[in-house]
Amino acid sequence: MKVQFNTDSTIDGDARTQDFFSDLISKKLDRYDEHITRVEVHISDENGKKGGPDDKKCLLEARLEGRQPIAVSAQEDTIEKAVSAAIEKAKAALDSFLGKLQNR
Repeated sequence: MKVQFNTDSTIDGDARTQDFFSDLISKKLDRYDEHITRVEVHISDENGKKGGPDDKKCLLEARLEGRQPIAVSAQEDTIEKAVSAAIEKAKAALDSFLGKLQNR
């Protein structure tokens, strides 16, 4: 599974940060590896440099082979929490979607 990492201009998206989150996403979504071709990660700061509660947003888009992508988002006060929350939402969405496919 390929993880494509994107940030807005207010988030530091250096190689170390990308590697950390890419590894985390790959490990947490590993059981869906045979279905997912790519995961796109979009991290942004909704308030820019001003700050505020729950202003970090993570949008995860899981591209499934031969299917429409599944997208989830989460907003938290840190990037780490936003990514973790988005991963949990993605797992729930993938379980639901793939479970419906198996029932057909």
